Amino acid sequence: MPRIGRLHHTIIDCPDPPALAAFYSALLGQPITYADDEFVVVAHDDTSSGLAFQLAPDLVAPTWPDPQVPQQFHLDVMVDDLATAAELVELLGARRLNGEWVFADPAGHPFCLIPRPGWAAPVSEAQ
Repeated sequence: MPRIGRLHHTIIDCPDPPALAAFYSALLGQPITYADDEFVVVAHDDTSSGLAFQLAPDLVAPTWPDPQVPQQFHLDVMVDDLATAAELVELLGARRLNGEWVFADPAGHPFCLIPRPGWAAPVSEAQ
């Protein structure tokens, strides 16, 4: 099966992205490679995929394993061509959600298609 995309970052919503990123940076022994007021990335280096922490000021923390407030995350998937990838993921069973290039997987989990960053090899060439 041909590849449609490659995982870019796993995005974790949180009320304090710098604080949670600092926690995971220490836990994983990886640096913070990008930070602004609402979005912080922890990865091996600034050209690697990793964990990202996104501001969600009103987040209700999961109550795992109680399903009343389930686990919360979404995936960013880098693609070479957004329009082509959108068609292909819909053929696989994804459905569009509100927002540009935002979809739900067949179980309802959100994910985003993002244009491949310049530092990343074309998706078709990557390992």
